[in-house]
Amino acid sequence: MSRNSTDPKNMTRPHPALTEYYGNSNHRRGFVRDLFNHTAPDYDRVERMLAFGSGPWYRRRALTRAGLQSGMQVLDVAMGTGLVAREAIALSGSDGHVIGLDPSIGMVNEARSTLALPVVLGRGEQLPLRSDSFDFLSMGYALRHVSDLDAAFSEYFRVLKPGATVCVMEITRPRGRLALLGLRIYMKGIVPLLTRLLTRHRETARLMEYYWDTIEACVPPETILAALGRAGFENVRRHTSLGIFSEYLGNKPITPC
Repeated sequence: MSRNSTDPKNMTRPHPALTEYYGNSNHRRGFVRDLFNHTAPDYDRVERMLAFGSGPWYRRRALTRAGLQSGMQVLDVAMGTGLVAREAIALSGSDGHVIGLDPSIGMVNEARSTLALPVVLGRGEQLPLRSDSFDFLSMGYALRHVSDLDAAFSEYFRVLKPGATVCVMEITRPRGRLALLGLRIYMKGIVPLLTRLLTRHRETARLMEYYWDTIEACVPPETILAALGRAGFENVRRHTSLGIFSEYLGNKPITPC
């Protein structure tokens, strides 16, 4: 599958520009960073409501399925408030080492309030880390916020050791019309309404509206899998739960291709 030929910069964007939130794709990075900075204090509360408290269980199961084991060196990209990193720390144990990376200082500060782990301010498309350094790389529900799938996956490939695993968790737009309608009503209507009632920052409801719009506009799973393959990963695959929770997986070859 080729890159999107309609994109003037020849990028594989996770979704088209959502101009109701920002002027054009050049403004998206600043909009997303500011949105997460402002809403970071509410994020964990909203996540618990959104997932009915099942988030920690699912994240740990996903990491276990992907092969995260005790003693591994782990990089959690777009760590946010540390929801995936927390489970990675538990699974990697005292012999492991987990590093978090995120571009939002607000999210990083929230993570540091509950987790003791090294954190790097940065973006997935330009990782300020050495090549061949990690046994496992995770990313939880943030792929829709990168600017270019190819650039991000190439960086993930670079920093992983030969034989290492990438695990990208994401919410996928349902294929069935009724399932799509039901999820749209919940995510676009009910969740923002509850968020306005329960949280301290008005931007948090806007974050939830934006969250759904990025899910609905996101490229199909086949495009994401193809981008992983172009980056050099082998055994590229997707595990799904309930038709909407996707885990995109791949392994860096042990020997050069």
